[in-house]
Formats: sequence, C-alpha cells, structure tokens
Amino acid sequence: MRPDLPLLLCALHSFGFAAFHLAFWKLFGWKRELAKVGLPTRAIVQILNLRLVYLFAGIGVLCLLYPDDLRGTPLGRAVLAFMALFWAGRTIEQFVFLRVNHRLVHLLTALFVLGAVMFALPLLG
Repeated sequence: MRPDLPLLLCALHSFGFAAFHLAFWKLFGWKRELAKVGLPTRAIVQILNLRLVYLFAGIGVLCLLYPDDLRGTPLGRAVLAFMALFWAGRTIEQFVFLRVNHRLVHLLTALFVLGAVMFALPLLG
C-alpha cells in the first residue's frame, strides 16, 4: 500500500459526508420534524440516512486501505466509477428536488460536484 493523495482526499470527502449525515437528526430537527409524518416514512428516512453513513464510511476506509487496488484492478476502478456517478447523480438530484437559492445549498452542490471529480480523477491516470 502506498500513500495516494487523491484517494486520501476522496476518503476525507467520504468521512465528511458520513459525519454530516450523522448530524441530520440535530441539524434538521428530525425528532420534531419526522414526528409529523407516518411511521413508515419516519423509519425509511432514518434507515436510508444510516445506510448512507455506512456507505460513506466504508468507501472512506476502502480509499485509505486499498488505494492500489482501487486504481489498479477492474473492481477497484468500478468502485471509483460508481462513486463518481453517485456524486454526479446527487448533483443532478439537487437541482430536481431542492430548488432553493441559498448559499449553503450552493455549497453542498459544489461539494457534490467535487466528489464526482475527485472519484473520477484516479480513473484518468
């Protein structure tokens, strides 16, 4: 295993989003807000959020522990492409579902684009 700055940055991006999603309960007042919806919706939102935390943390660990495999094997390159497309899709969904003109929304959009670019870069070289 060799140090790999681009994949280290991908790991930090992933861990940052994992931490951000763990903060959703407090940031968005989910105890109060999710009480307004039915039990199935409340459960689904929280379960999906926790699965995203798991995904982001797992991808971060893979970027740290397996940089050579991510860059040098078909499966590793597929994982990088999957994540680049994940972030590209998330960017598009931002414009479809969250049409809000607010600087924090724009910052998030930029971070989604950054994720798409960061995960695509190791595929280029």
